[in-house]
Amino acid sequence: MFKILGEFLVFMKVRKKYWLFPIMIVTALLGGLILLTKGSAVAPFIYTLF
Repeated sequence: MFKILGEFLVFMKVRKKYWLFPIMIVTALLGGLILLTKGSAVAPFIYTLF
């Protein structure tokens, strides 16, 4: 997993695709939010944010 992430970072650096970095961060944050809301005690508090 970390090898793929490292290769992706090198790809962005070499090809100067820096605009992909914020998209990947937002995608990771949304994925983490989905994992937190799936059957956890934190779920009711996250639902109140939206």
